[in-house]
Amino acid sequence: MDVLIVGAGPTGLTLALDLARRGVRCRIVDKATEFPRGSRGRGMQPRTQEVMDDFGLIDAVHAHGSAYPPLRAYQGEQVVWEGTMTERVEPSADVPYPNPWMIPQWRTTQLLRDRLAEFGVKVELGIELTGFAQDDDGVTVTLNGSEQVRVAYLIGADGGRGPTRKLLGVPFEGVTSDEIRVLVADVRVDGLDREHWHLWRPVGDPEALIGLCPMGGTDYFQLTIPNPRRELSTVEDVAGYVAEQTGRSDLRLHGLTWLTEWRPNTRMATRFRVGRVFLAGDAAHVHPPAGGQGLNTGVQDAYNLGWKLAAVLAGAPADLLDSYEQERLPVAAHVLGLSDRLLAEAMSNGGDPSIIQRGKDERQLGITYRGGPLAVDERAEPGAVHAGDRAPNAPVGDDRSMFDVFRGPQFTVLGFGTDTGTSVSDPEAFRIYDVTPGTFVLVRPDGYIGVISADHAAVDRYLAAVGVSVAARGGR
Repeated sequence: MDVLIVGAGPTGLTLALDLARRGVRCRIVDKATEFPRGSRGRGMQPRTQEVMDDFGLIDAVHAHGSAYPPLRAYQGEQVVWEGTMTERVEPSADVPYPNPWMIPQWRTTQLLRDRLAEFGVKVELGIELTGFAQDDDGVTVTLNGSEQVRVAYLIGADGGRGPTRKLLGVPFEGVTSDEIRVLVADVRVDGLDREHWHLWRPVGDPEALIGLCPMGGTDYFQLTIPNPRRELSTVEDVAGYVAEQTGRSDLRLHGLTWLTEWRPNTRMATRFRVGRVFLAGDAAHVHPPAGGQGLNTGVQDAYNLGWKLAAVLAGAPADLLDSYEQERLPVAAHVLGLSDRLLAEAMSNGGDPSIIQRGKDERQLGITYRGGPLAVDERAEPGAVHAGDRAPNAPVGDDRSMFDVFRGPQFTVLGFGTDTGTSVSDPEAFRIYDVTPGTFVLVRPDGYIGVISADHAAVDRYLAAVGVSVAARGGR
């Protein structure tokens, strides 16, 4: 077995799917005995939607979710304010999915599992990592205390409390706040429309907001109660508390499927790799929910790591894997800072960390690896788009877009005004990429730009350095 992934949440599933479509032998296990149904991590940012496009899942994601609804605040039954969480942005040639999309995490993982199964890989439940020992050639992993598995690489995508990071002995630095608690539940609600996100200030607490948000693609609402004043453990408890605190005895809450209590937790591992063991997603960094960054950052971790693991397993230099931590650790640190700022904003404006005004930073389209080990820009005066940036979409010709060309596990060579690789002649593409005729752009399998140069030899040198053969290069 090439790779064992511990944890079958969005991060682990993204990595398993990316590896499976490259023909890498992988196994994905989870200690849970059944698949979760909660709506934790309900926001899919634009950059993550682009990953789903690459996987062929974007239509399903959009079919099973919804745009974020407008907000409506009440005193009792009286509407006292209406607004939006974010201004809707129209799709453009370079950003086809510009707005966050609401889809419950359980649905996202279901879609990823179904796609993974098409490659013959299924999640194995009820299997827990209990130990491992690594050497220069691989990792011997112990599962459920007795089963031993030999793999080339072990990936911990098992969350902030999972065993992989603890067994590695990697510190998890940060803070957990005991001053803020938010009860979150998935319930059915009779008596409310599904076109708005409904908000009330609890009786005697002008600084908090109770929210009921319709979950697109389902018949459920997500309920949020900041700092509940007593223990709520059943649907009857929850319904009674909501009626008492909102003055809305006309609402009927029923069909509770998930109930949890959240506390702010902001932590990051000091290392994302130790030898042949890697940490990704919540195992490497945990975020407050403000801004919808946690799930999305984990998916991007996996998308960054997948092609590199596959390349090294196919013969690329092993030090290519060093770039995972070099690229992703600074991003995680930045996103944690953003999440903290958004949490502070949310808690000062109503107490629900889900309800914040969202902007460009949260959409993750501006995350860049400029100046990193895999970014080569040989122009004397780079334009607006640099090596290391996300490769934007743009028209190619023949009714194709860049994203159509990128889709799949390959590198792609774009030849602007040349016949090499994918020939690009559309003036809009030149404008978006801000390049001159005769420029070559190499796009990595994860949709980031590796090289921008007027010399095709720079592309050849880059591909040779990461162990990619001519046959593996894109340019259809």
